Amino acid sequence: MTVTIHPGAPVGSVAAPPSKSMAHRLLLCAGLAAGESHISGVQFSEDVAATLDCLRALGADWQREGDALRVCGADPRRFAGASPLPCRESGSTLRFFLPLCLLSGSPARLTCAGRLPERPMTVYEDLCRARGLDYIREGAEICVRGPLRPGLFSLPGDVSSQFVSGLLFALPLLDGDSEIVLSPPVESRSYIELTLAALRAFGVRAGWAGETSLYVSGSQRYAPRNLRVEGDWSNAAFFLALGVPVEGLDPESLQGDRVCKAYFDRIRRGEPCDLRDCPDLGPVLFAYAALRGGGRFTGTARLRLKESDRAAAMAQELAKFGVETRLEENAFTVLPGALRPPTAPLDGHNDHRIVMALAVLCTRVGGRIRGAEAVRKSFPDFFVRLRQLGIEVTEYEMDQ
Repeated sequence: MTVTIHPGAPVGSVAAPPSKSMAHRLLLCAGLAAGESHISGVQFSEDVAATLDCLRALGADWQREGDALRVCGADPRRFAGASPLPCRESGSTLRFFLPLCLLSGSPARLTCAGRLPERPMTVYEDLCRARGLDYIREGAEICVRGPLRPGLFSLPGDVSSQFVSGLLFALPLLDGDSEIVLSPPVESRSYIELTLAALRAFGVRAGWAGETSLYVSGSQRYAPRNLRVEGDWSNAAFFLALGVPVEGLDPESLQGDRVCKAYFDRIRRGEPCDLRDCPDLGPVLFAYAALRGGGRFTGTARLRLKESDRAAAMAQELAKFGVETRLEENAFTVLPGALRPPTAPLDGHNDHRIVMALAVLCTRVGGRIRGAEAVRKSFPDFFVRLRQLGIEVTEYEMDQ
């Protein structure tokens, strides 16, 4: 899909979209609970659909009711491995579910799509091999077999926190206590906090035993709950970058991306921003820097490992607006310069956050974005909301 966005000033406010990060976590916990849970405020993006598909493959059942879901949980220790787990392009889904697939002792198959097969999984591969568990990766499939035993798990702290979260979901169901020890530095700690909060909400005990270690009590059960997904700071950031008020965001949220407002202030003051704990903000912050006369960003190495190489993708697209950048191993600089209408169609790089960041720039000078359907991954009504703010957006089903 191609979209053409005409320049204009947004008018009005928007309601915060539901947090995809918390939706993943609450739905997964509900799918592990013995009984029926009710999770409301869910946005049915492609990533959330992947988690729901995997829950059903694992034996859980769910029914949709508007923006809510009734979820009847299942015990992954009884998983017979009959159905593959279709993770689609969702890194969170793949990394959250793989440890659960190790609980039964039956072979399990997880399938991937898009760029997901290229994203790192060596943490789990090394973990399985060290414990004598099967881990076979063939193209877009990963086949694993447990059973996983409780104990000490040593993980690098500077990789995706999704690996830590995946273990945190599975270890409480084992018959003994476990400890996760992270080698410093620990990045994306806020996402680990989100997982711990979700576990607490479902009655599961786990937490920090020190700066770099977590404890998990064994022989626990997830209790069914009725909960609502909180507003999403990550996707709200695209509207905040436009100066649009966003209603329904919790300023005390554990979401690390709530720093977006403080980082917009830092960019305006010409101060650098460290993205180690909030890599998903990279594209929108780069776009905002292009609008505000430049910016300096550090801790950007992990942006290479997302749905696209986000720093390289933004450098390529910003050049079409006449904005120069400097791309380094772990830093990114947007150089001062005037934003101009793009000289060529923009490429969404099959990355929802790249598409939305480019849309922010197009509201200022106009432009055409190819591959705009990528927003369905996390924010399917993004362009609807832009129109509601008075921005003229034309969609073409085929890329032009």
